[in-house]
Amino acid sequence: MPKLRVALAQIDTAVGDLDGNADAIVAWTGRAAEAGAQLVALPEMALTGYPCEDLVLRSSFVAAAKRAADRLATRLADEGLGELAVVVGSLDRSPHPSPRVGRPAGEPQNVALLLHRGEIAARYAKHHLPNYGVFDEFRYFVPGDALPVLEIDGVDVALTVCEDMWQDGGPFAVAGAADVGLIVCINASPYERSKDDFRHDLAVRRAAEAGAAILFVNTVGGQDELVFDGDSFIVTADGRTVARAPQFTEHLLVADLDLPAAAARDGGYDAGDGTRMTVTRGAVPGLPPAPADDAGPDIAEPLPDMAEIWSALVLGTRDYVRKNRFRSVVIGLSGGIDSAVVAAIAADALGPDAVHVVGMPSRHSSPGSVGDAEDLATRLRLDWQVVSIAPMVDAYDGALDPLGGLSGLAAENLQARIRGTLLMALSNEHGHLVLTTGNKSEIATGFSTLYGDSAGGFAPIKDVTKSVVWELARWRNAAARDAGEVEPIPEAIIDKAPSAELAPGQLDADRLPPYDVLDPLLDDYVVRDLGRDQLIDAGHDPAIVDEVIRLVDLAEYKRRQYPPGPKISPKNFGRDRRLPITNRWREDIDVALPR
Repeated sequence: MPKLRVALAQIDTAVGDLDGNADAIVAWTGRAAEAGAQLVALPEMALTGYPCEDLVLRSSFVAAAKRAADRLATRLADEGLGELAVVVGSLDRSPHPSPRVGRPAGEPQNVALLLHRGEIAARYAKHHLPNYGVFDEFRYFVPGDALPVLEIDGVDVALTVCEDMWQDGGPFAVAGAADVGLIVCINASPYERSKDDFRHDLAVRRAAEAGAAILFVNTVGGQDELVFDGDSFIVTADGRTVARAPQFTEHLLVADLDLPAAAARDGGYDAGDGTRMTVTRGAVPGLPPAPADDAGPDIAEPLPDMAEIWSALVLGTRDYVRKNRFRSVVIGLSGGIDSAVVAAIAADALGPDAVHVVGMPSRHSSPGSVGDAEDLATRLRLDWQVVSIAPMVDAYDGALDPLGGLSGLAAENLQARIRGTLLMALSNEHGHLVLTTGNKSEIATGFSTLYGDSAGGFAPIKDVTKSVVWELARWRNAAARDAGEVEPIPEAIIDKAPSAELAPGQLDADRLPPYDVLDPLLDDYVVRDLGRDQLIDAGHDPAIVDEVIRLVDLAEYKRRQYPPGPKISPKNFGRDRRLPITNRWREDIDVALPR
C-alpha cells in the first residue's frame, strides 16, 4: 500500500493581493517541503483571496490572476520547490462553452490548480456553485464538468473545491465510482457558530460514500464580514480523523497516509446530480520519496462554544483593521457591557497600545458608569480620556431653542449623535478606526441612533445577541482567571441593568422585552425566518411577537447604514439577510417610521 506524506496549509490571505498571497503560498510550501511533504494543499482561491465579489467581473483582474498563477508555478520551481505537488485555489477562465448554464467559453471559473515543475500540471473547475446565504457564485462563475485524477507517487488523487463536498452527487460521487484513493478538497468555508462539527461530520460521510480519504484544507482569517476558521482536517475512507488543525490560526498540518494503489478509470460518469462528469487521468512524476520517519499524529481539539465565538470576533476585528491599513482604533466607552466587550475584543485583537477609549458622559450619566469605564480601561491598559458632552448638548439646546427646542427621543438621540461626531473627529485627527458597540438585539429592533452609536467603521459585536454578549464577558473573565491574569471586565459592568443613560432612570427594559425573551424570538424571526403564526406556534407571546416584528421590520433602513461586522450566526444583518427597505408586506400594522 503506497504511503504519501501530505501537508495542509491553512493560511490567511487578502483579496486582490496577488503578490502578497503568492509570497505566503511559497513560504508555506517551503515549510511543507522542510516537513518532508510530497503533496501540499492550500485553500480555495488562496492566490486571489476569497471572496473577490465583483472583482471577478473585471477582465483585468482575471487576466492578472492567470498571470500570477503562471508566475507562481515558475517561482516554486526556481526556489527548489518544483518537485512537490502543490494544489492551490485561484481564478481562471473556462476553456469551453458551458451548455449546462448557457454561458460561452472564457467565463470566470473558481479553480484548483496543481502546480509541478514550473507548470500548471492540472486544472479543476468547481462543479457545485453555492448561491445561498453569503454566496453568489452563480453571479461570477461557470461550473466545471471534468474531474482530473492525478497519479501521485502511486496514489490516484482527485481535486475538488469546497461546495463540491456539501452537495450530493458531483465529483465526490464520481471519484467513488472511478476508484480514486484520495480526494483533495480546498475550501473557503466561512465560520458560523457550531458549523465545525457539522462540516466535519459531512466530510466523514462523503469519505464513506466515495471510499476515499479526504484532505480538507480551509482558509483562515477575516474578510470584511466573513471570518474563516481554518479547522483543516484529514479523514480516512473508514471515517477516522487522523489529523486536525487548530481553529483561527495559520497552521501547517502534516500527516502520513497509507492509501490504496492507483486503480482509477477514466471516462464519462453519471454524477448523480443530473450531470455527467469526465474523469481524465494523468500523472505527477518525480516527487520526493516518502520519508521513512513518522510525521506523528496532530489532532487539535475544537474550541468550546464561547472560546470559538470570541476567537472569531478577535480574528475578524484584527484582520479588518490591519488589512485596511489602520494602525489603531477608538471606542466610546460608556461603562456598559457592550462597549466593555468590544474594548476587550479590540485589546485581544490589536494589543492595548492600539486601542483608545473615550468616556463621554452627559448630565444623565451615572458616576458609577464613568468609574466602571475607567476601571475597565485600567485593567486592559488602554489609553483612557474623558470628554464631557454636557456643554455641547447645552450649545445645541440654545441654538435650537428659537425653533422650539428638542424633547423626548429627539433630545436623547442628540446626545448619541454628539458622541458619534466626537469619535469621528478623533478618527480624522489621529487615523483611528471607530469601532461601534451595538449588538444584534439592538440593531434588530432599531434600538440604535443613526449617526450616533451606529457611526463608525467596524462593528465587532454586530452579529452577537445581548444574551451572548453577557456570556462572552463571563467567559473572557474566566479565561483570564484560569491564566492567572486580571479579569478584564469589572463585575459591576456585567451585573448592572443595561441602559443607554440618555434620560433620567432610563433602562433598556422600558422599551424592549427582557433579553432572555427577546433574543430567542429574534433568532426565530431573523435567522429561521418564521412568520407570525409560526412564531406564536413556537411558544412566543403573541403581543411580544407583534411588537418585535414591527420593530425589526421598521429598522431595515437603519441596518443598511450600519458598518460591517464579523458574521458568527447562520444569518447576519448584511451579506446574509437582504430585505427591501420600502416594504408593505405588513400592511396591517399602522406605524410611523422611527426617528
